[in-house]
Amino acid sequence: MELLQSLRVFARLADLGSFTKTANAMQINRPHVTHIIQELEASLGVRLFHRTTRKVILTAEGEAFYGRVTDILNDIAEATSLFSANDENICGRLRIDLPVALAQSCFMASLRDFNRTYPDISLILGVTDRTIDLIAEGVDCVVRLGELPNTSMVGRRIGMAPLITCASPGYLLEFGNPATLDELARHQAVNYFSGASRKPLEWRFLVNGKERVINLRSGILVNDSAAYIEAGLAGFGILQALGVSVDHHISSGALVEVLPQYRPKPRPISVLYPSRMHLAPQVRAFVDWVTEYFPALHGNWLET
Repeated sequence: MELLQSLRVFARLADLGSFTKTANAMQINRPHVTHIIQELEASLGVRLFHRTTRKVILTAEGEAFYGRVTDILNDIAEATSLFSANDENICGRLRIDLPVALAQSCFMASLRDFNRTYPDISLILGVTDRTIDLIAEGVDCVVRLGELPNTSMVGRRIGMAPLITCASPGYLLEFGNPATLDELARHQAVNYFSGASRKPLEWRFLVNGKERVINLRSGILVNDSAAYIEAGLAGFGILQALGVSVDHHISSGALVEVLPQYRPKPRPISVLYPSRMHLAPQVRAFVDWVTEYFPALHGNWLET
């Protein structure tokens, strides 16, 4: 068991690149992490890490060793999971992260069903639109919108989310209802930005099966999904949002769809988790659950 713990500490240090972060993640003190790595290097007769004042990185020998260690940890995880295959036996902490647009009541109600199925899994839910570092921040898996960038994470497509272009009745009364894409030139938009550049995201429409990209003049520019919708409700301009996030506003009449004949392509939704760590039973349970049930969470606005 001591060797197994040493291998787990080694793998976590390789993932995090920091003795302090590894100690915090594994809930042991930093000197103990240092001692474990020193003993492991001494027993192997090789140096596994290059240490600097700011970073800990694997040596060539460490990289080779890491590949074998992750295989071993994966095999052990799969072997032990054979005896905890029943739902009631899966336990542990599970930290997941959702984009703001998906943290709706329909998802929360379904997540409660997951909680009933796996009562011994302790859920920690983060809600943010920013890109997070799963390993550094101790997040087990995330649900994300859009095409996936090149990443070391494992990504599984779980559905598609249709988008809708809409505006408040007050805005349309003041500026008119656009009938064509060309008429958007005289309108203003609620634009969304992400990152320090404050560059608004492009607007996309589907015209005869082909995507058309348009940049719209900002009535307001925001970087938060909740504020984005609130700005649209307040009449700052036209907005383009996930149908699932504005469904109740459309139903109530607080927002009105415009240009329905040019609805954008649906956005892919994926669940991501680290590929460099063995998949814990509680993570596997959530990934399997969200893959199976996500398209059914909202029949109008989520699809396979």
